[in-house]
Amino acid sequence: MESNDGVRITWLGHATFLLTAPSGSTLLIDPFVDNNPSCPDELKTFERLDYVAITHGHEDHVADAVTICERHKPTVVAMVEVAGWLQAGGVPEDRVVPMNKGGTVQLDGVAVTMVNAHHSSSISTAAGSIYGGEPAGLVLSFDDGTRVYHAGDTCVFGDMSLIADLYEPQIALLPIGDHFTMGPREAALACELLRVRRVVPMHWGTWPVLTGTPEALAAECSARDLDIEVVALQPGETLA
Repeated sequence: MESNDGVRITWLGHATFLLTAPSGSTLLIDPFVDNNPSCPDELKTFERLDYVAITHGHEDHVADAVTICERHKPTVVAMVEVAGWLQAGGVPEDRVVPMNKGGTVQLDGVAVTMVNAHHSSSISTAAGSIYGGEPAGLVLSFDDGTRVYHAGDTCVFGDMSLIADLYEPQIALLPIGDHFTMGPREAALACELLRVRRVVPMHWGTWPVLTGTPEALAAECSARDLDIEVVALQPGETLA
């Protein structure tokens, strides 16, 4: 595979990714690790973890957030409501960066921009579900020029073309599982709207209800005559 100029993207299963910047800093997106049935056991701990970024508050995206923050002490970037929940759970205020859609936070070697997503967001607590703010996607702009879009959990929406216009992502991490997110047919249209060169399917295969497959996405992209590489990572594999 063609190199990403030093950016490494490792899929930990479901919607969880570990990205390493050319600067060496590491960022974990959607910390669902210990309880993630797709995550290889040897990747459930980290030698170095500088940052965590969260797309929304559902359990399969934040289940291990507080534990990972206690264990590795990263700085966390999250929607304001999710950030408040983290602080209430004991994550120190100086290691939580609340933000919202349209905003950008500059980290070591990468800028994180929060963009729109169409889904829902709630956080499971012992007292029941609480409001988790709105769901979001993330655009990661690395110092070497690599730009990665993590869509979070979303359906396709027309304003993905605005993400393409504003941020020009080259790689998209898109859910394809169907049922809770878009499936392969919708994800192929998302690829067209985003004008990306590569797509890494996510949020598929974790449970039987998530029926979308990378092969189905590739077929849908071919039907649209898209010049795009579908990178079908297996959990634990890295695009580098």
